[in-house]
Amino acid sequence: MTVDLDDPGALAAARFKDAMARFPSGVTITTTLDAEGRPHGFTASAFCSVSLDPPLVGVCLARSATCHPVFAERDGFAVNVLRPEQADIAERFARKDVDKFGDGAFRSTATGHVVLDEALVVLECTVHSRHEAGDHTILVGEVRWTRLGTGEPMVFFDRGFRRIAATAHPDRTDRPGSRAAGGGRRESEEEQW
Repeated sequence: MTVDLDDPGALAAARFKDAMARFPSGVTITTTLDAEGRPHGFTASAFCSVSLDPPLVGVCLARSATCHPVFAERDGFAVNVLRPEQADIAERFARKDVDKFGDGAFRSTATGHVVLDEALVVLECTVHSRHEAGDHTILVGEVRWTRLGTGEPMVFFDRGFRRIAATAHPDRTDRPGSRAAGGGRRESEEEQW
């Protein structure tokens, strides 16, 4: 990255980007339908849980994004948490002026959202609120439906897609609710459409 050293604002922005690149985060595709029923979506790593009661999530969308006007007016969206094998989808949804939905990997749900069939997690939301924050809009959604898959999440770190290194067995007996401890649910019980 080339930075104009005579411009303190450019230096600060470059350092901020470098600092944020070192924070690992999950990778999501957020989707919605416009008034004519056409799907729109974007890749986001700026996603988080906001509240448990009510169940709220937040995702950040650049106001410069082509799909921003659609998300600014629609009353619902879906968040699809990606797996490492879906890096090509994440890259496609990060670009402008490409057919993001043309590969057949998405489907419509009974609640009227477009979701990625093989997502690790799908959260269907109604818009709770929107907040302008600098050059982004923070979309806060109330989670209405969830679908949980199995596998591992894709992680974005240092400007690249990564996998999580296994540090513990997924069925550890020392955590509350684990399958090995007799708790938890079967995969079929975790899908709520």
